[in-house]
Amino acid sequence: MSAKPEELVVTKIRRGTVIDHIPVGQALNVLKILGIRGEEGYRIALVMNVDSKKHGRKDIVKVEGKELSPAEVNKIALIAPEATINVIENYHIIRKVKVRLPDLLQGIVKCINPNCITNKPREPVVPTFKVLLRSPLLLVCEYCGSRVSQEEIIKQYAG
Repeated sequence: MSAKPEELVVTKIRRGTVIDHIPVGQALNVLKILGIRGEEGYRIALVMNVDSKKHGRKDIVKVEGKELSPAEVNKIALIAPEATINVIENYHIIRKVKVRLPDLLQGIVKCINPNCITNKPREPVVPTFKVLLRSPLLLVCEYCGSRVSQEEIIKQYAG
């Protein structure tokens, strides 16, 4: 079967993860927040700004050879709260997981306040944030009350 000129063809993956329904323009940020830089040996397919019946346009990330942990799924929810995670085995979807942003996040985001107790090296305190708004994303530090936006979270993982 050959593709029509207007169709986009991306090969199936044998084993790994497909992250679907990522908001347009956020696929690279999903890779950043997962810490995937391209040096890990995974085969990665990045499809951006493609048609979506559900959202109009979307991005998709395929990572062959990697299954996401629950903590990684929570990280994706910070960037793509409507995403679906498809776990692939032998070229077939064996499990679908709808991303859900928990009400409380621990150890995923750093507080932007340099004076916050969570940023003190001698204090064994895990950064904890409550979700104030889901769209646009806004978190509040449980310790100092600082507010952290989605853009600030992306900056934390960009480096």
